[in-house]
Amino acid sequence: MATASARHILVNDETFCHELKAKISSGEITFEEAARDHSLCPSGIKGGELGSFSQGQMVPEFDKVVFNDEVGVVHGPVKTQFGYHLLEITERS
Repeated sequence: MATASARHILVNDETFCHELKAKISSGEITFEEAARDHSLCPSGIKGGELGSFSQGQMVPEFDKVVFNDEVGVVHGPVKTQFGYHLLEITERS
C-alpha cells in the first residue's frame, strides 16, 4: 500500500490561502513559518507536519493530491470540509 508524508496549512479563507502560497513561493516566508503563524490545525505548531500515512487515512481531497501530484511542491488551495489547505508532499513510496 502506498504511503506518504506531508505537511499542510489550514485556513478559513481561499484568498488568504493564495496569499500564503505566493509568500512561500517567493521565499518571503517558509512553509514552516506560515504553518506556525497561520494554520488553524494543531499540526501548525510542528510546521504543519502530518507525519506518515497511508492512502485512505486522510480526506479524499488530500489523497487525490498527496498520492498523485509532485513531491516537494506546494499544492493548493485544496478545499475540504475543514477549510482551505496548502499541501506539501515531503515523501511518497
